[in-house]
Amino acid sequence: MNFEEFKDLEKPDSAFSPELLALWYDGKGDWKSAHDQVDHLETRSAARVHAYLHRKEGDSWNADYWYRRAGEKRPNGTLEEEWRDLVLRFLI
Repeated sequence: MNFEEFKDLEKPDSAFSPELLALWYDGKGDWKSAHDQVDHLETRSAARVHAYLHRKEGDSWNADYWYRRAGEKRPNGTLEEEWRDLVLRFLI
């Protein structure tokens, strides 16, 4: 599946990882469902998506906490660029 196909999906693929599922929900405008997918997970990859979601929410302090948990720094780009980069990362 490529990025455009992911964006156009009407429903998520049952094989999606929690991270990719969270990004799918977020792409459909459902922040809460997106957050629910990664909120309880302890992996660095889940922390990375969690960080993005809190950045999108506008909670910079919480986002920075999750970026640190993921071992990454907050990106300088737009939220749209970050979402796209994350989708591409987890589609592979």
